[in-house]
Amino acid sequence: MCRNIHTLHNFEPPATDDEVHAAALQYVRKISGATRPSKANAEAFDRAVAEIAHISRHLLEDLVSAAPPKNRDIEAEKAKARSAKRFAAA
Repeated sequence: MCRNIHTLHNFEPPATDDEVHAAALQYVRKISGATRPSKANAEAFDRAVAEIAHISRHLLEDLVSAAPPKNRDIEAEKAKARSAKRFAAA
């Protein structure tokens, strides 16, 4: 999976529309192999991003979890610590 797509489920506050759109954009970029589509493909590219974002939003709204919601700041600190540990060893 693309490293730039992050888990969006079970956070407080919930994922924003911008976060969902960014994940959809990264997904479409990954599977299409293009960061910027040509003019001929721009409409299909943009439509795919919009549709995937829409479906992703529905998925996030429908998912249930028994776990308490995660805190974004705490999760970001954990990720930063993992990264520092991984790259300090190199």
